[in-house]
Amino acid sequence: MSSITVLEVCPSDSTTRDPRSFVDPQVWDRQIALLVRDHPFDTVMAGQLFGQAVAYLITAMEKWDDKLEIGCGPLVDIAVHGFILDTRNYREFCDRHFGRFLEHIPAVDFKYDGSVERTAHVIEANGFAVDWPLWEADFAKCTPCYPGSSCH
Repeated sequence: MSSITVLEVCPSDSTTRDPRSFVDPQVWDRQIALLVRDHPFDTVMAGQLFGQAVAYLITAMEKWDDKLEIGCGPLVDIAVHGFILDTRNYREFCDRHFGRFLEHIPAVDFKYDGSVERTAHVIEANGFAVDWPLWEADFAKCTPCYPGSSCH
């Protein structure tokens, strides 16, 4: 007789914000396809990265005046940059959720100041689920956010 392990599935926290709700489904699918085309990611990894990128961008917009100097690490930044390069869709996303274009102003020098880890905690506090392995991969690395700015 074989043993069957029953996994208890917990319902998702209804207060957790879904990054997909901020992006039109066609745009979401396009971003996943672009990430898969341009990087060695499968659709699952591309979806995880883009979801974290959207959570980060929405948080950057909503926390704009807080001068938090948040910034993602190089891994999540791949999805952020991919979205920015799809300028029409990125501009429409910014207009809808921010009322204007959210500029990306990287500093020339990287900061090794813990801002990647701090950013993940800010995103979580803003109601999004954080995919910790994607952020922890860059905790010891850096963010290129321009110091003293509200850029992303």
